[in-house]
Order: sequence, then C-alpha cells, then structure tokens
Amino acid sequence: MMDWYQKNIYQMKGTQKMDLQALRFFQAVAKAGSISKAARELNYAQSNLTARIKQLEADLQTQLLYRHNRGTTLTDKGELLLSYTEKIFELINEARTAMLEDHIPNGPLLIGSMESTAAVRLPKLLSSFHQHYPDVDLSVKTGPTEQHVIDVLDYKLDGAFVAGPIDHPELTYANVIEEELVLVTDTLEEPMESVTELENRTILVFRRGCSYRARLEAWLHHEGIIPEKIMEFGTLDGIIGCVSAGLGVTLLPKSVVENHMNNKLIKIHSIPKKFGKVNTVFIYRNHGYMPMSLQKFIEMVSLEVYV
Repeated sequence: MMDWYQKNIYQMKGTQKMDLQALRFFQAVAKAGSISKAARELNYAQSNLTARIKQLEADLQTQLLYRHNRGTTLTDKGELLLSYTEKIFELINEARTAMLEDHIPNGPLLIGSMESTAAVRLPKLLSSFHQHYPDVDLSVKTGPTEQHVIDVLDYKLDGAFVAGPIDHPELTYANVIEEELVLVTDTLEEPMESVTELENRTILVFRRGCSYRARLEAWLHHEGIIPEKIMEFGTLDGIIGCVSAGLGVTLLPKSVVENHMNNKLIKIHSIPKKFGKVNTVFIYRNHGYMPMSLQKFIEMVSLEVYV
C-alpha cells in the first residue's frame, strides 16, 4: 500500500506533501461541476475552496480545472488526479474500517446482482446471512453484469453476482451455478421450426451490459438474423409480463421462468448449447483490505448449494 502511495503521491512533481482537505475540496468541485455548488454542499465559503484549489494547482505545477461561466471542467491532469484522489480516500476508509472492526461482522455491505439472480437465487442466501450476521447492514443493487464489474472495480460495490467468465487482474471470483438459457415466448407460439422466425418478432431485453442480452444478440448474429425491433426494459417482471402478453420474445435462465411456465403464462424453447449455457459467479476485488462482513459473505456463497 505504501509503495503505491509513495509512487503516486510523494513523488508527484513539485511537492513533497499532499493536503487531504484540498483534495476533498477538489473532489467535491469535480463531482459538482462548479465551485459555488461544491461550496454549498460542503458548507464552506466559496473563496476558501477557490484558494485551496489554486494552491493545489500551484503545488502540483499544473492546471486541474477549466473555469467558465457554466462552472468548471476537469483538465486531463484533473481527471488523472481525481482517479488518484478517489483511491486515496478509499484507502483511508479501508484503514478506518480495519481499525474499528472487531471479530463480529458489522457495518455496511453493498452487493450487486443481476436481476434474475436476485429474484431466484438470492432470497435464501440473503435470509441466511442476515440470521447469522444481523449487525451487517446488507444492501443489494440489481443491474447488468457490465455495470457491476465497473462498480466493483470503482469501490462502489463490495462484490457482485455476474455472468461469467470474468477475467480481470484486479478481480477474483467464486463459481455459483451454471444456468441454462432458454428462448421465452407466449403460450400461443407454435414450436419454432427455424430460428429465422425471430426476424419477424420483437426482442425484449434489459439495457446494454446485460449478459443475457449479449448472448441473445451473439446467437442471432451467428445465424445472420436482424430482429424486427428491440425493446429495452428495466425489470424482470416487465419483460416476462410483456412476453406472456404476446409483445415479443426474450432469452432468460430456465430457473427464472419455471414458475411462470407452471402457471401456463409462457412457453420455453431450447437454443444451441454454444449459446445456451452461462455461469453465474460472485466477483470481488483481490487487493486491499477485505472487511470481515465480505469474508463471511464469500464463505456463505461458496458453501451455498443451489438447486
């Protein structure tokens, strides 16, 4: 940790120390887009922020902000310093958490999950974790795999259930389950004789970054098919409801739609094995301090048996 800090902070050109408060002011201005707005949010005088940021620019011998009548915009060096600043404060938060933590897992734990996994796979796990560790403030954020990977790397999530495989030098993952993907249609749909029938159907999907959408698009591209229309949805229930109403078709894990099949709301159709299997994995950062709450969560994920 100190090697990184020394390399990127103490050896910065033109300075032998870094003013943490000035960095907080700079971070606030960068996120707010204006010095006046940041000053109001921090409850500081605008002149105070202006002076400290000018001093920071003087210390680093570089311009960090472009000032204009609409507020401020980061320079290239400002963008670079902001990325370091966020890492610095994350390390400080990690250190504070490590000093305060005892042998009983506690504090916040923010987990990401694909919508389908949260609906089908997580309820039992989350209930069990809460029973064992009631002092942990566990929150779950649903969204697509691509965004969850970014958020874990950016310290916005402690870990996430995503579609694998995930190959990144800063991430480790634990296998959760292999899912079978199926094409989902309304109950009036006859068995498909050819995949070319999808050319005349509307495709219902989550927003870009969803692994199931990517798998569906890869399958259609492989078959040389351009769907008539693509509609994006924000929830799993919205997609299934619209499929059952005959609006279009989608691709989802079989485990997610089994209850709806039993209620005779939808039908499923097999797809080629090359595109019909996907692994769900739990990813987390492989460097830095790991809070005990996350350690215990990973242990429970590894021991959980999914059927």
